[in-house]
Amino acid sequence: MAIELSKLEPHPCNSAELEQYVTEGDLAAFWLLAIDQLDDLRHKSVLDLGSGNGVLGLGTAYLGASEILLIEADPIAHEVSKNNIAKVNEKFETKINSINAMIGIDEIELTRKYDIIIMNPPWGFQTEKADRPLLEFSFKLDADSIYVLHSAKEKHLQAMAKDFGYEGEIVFETNFRLPAKYSHHVKKSTMTDARCWRFHKTGDNKIMSD
Repeated sequence: MAIELSKLEPHPCNSAELEQYVTEGDLAAFWLLAIDQLDDLRHKSVLDLGSGNGVLGLGTAYLGASEILLIEADPIAHEVSKNNIAKVNEKFETKINSINAMIGIDEIELTRKYDIIIMNPPWGFQTEKADRPLLEFSFKLDADSIYVLHSAKEKHLQAMAKDFGYEGEIVFETNFRLPAKYSHHVKKSTMTDARCWRFHKTGDNKIMSD
């Protein structure tokens, strides 16, 4: 699956303000397989917030998701995701749609409840609290599980989740590569510690604690 996801048209990464970085195929596949192991993606509806080129949401089609919606603010990245939807629909009959909208600014009306939400939001390195609109939007949707990839240094996710009736558990920690894409970068690439969270309703823990 990592090879297939790497064949998708890449994220254009044109906006430093939106903190656009690529979720690479290897990491996307590893993460999606973890989600499948915990929540079984077969016949599930999936919402990918800040979807970029669609790699996370579209990857769930390979694991049996029945319906996928991508929401992306950047119109250029949204067009890329539409191209990738066409590629995935050549292989799967999954119902896939996309919306070009800025979460927290544009009015977004969803016609159904989604089982699983996935996101790699902006981490707030460029704009403080840039992740909040996506997180608040997701917690209001009453999904069974919400998966978030974020900086391992963040301190606010669990508190936010609790305010909306969700509990959190750490799925894994990893290194996230930040290639030099923007003018303020002085190194070819850097690595930063990242953490994948699963937020769930009370009593739906999937990971055994020590």
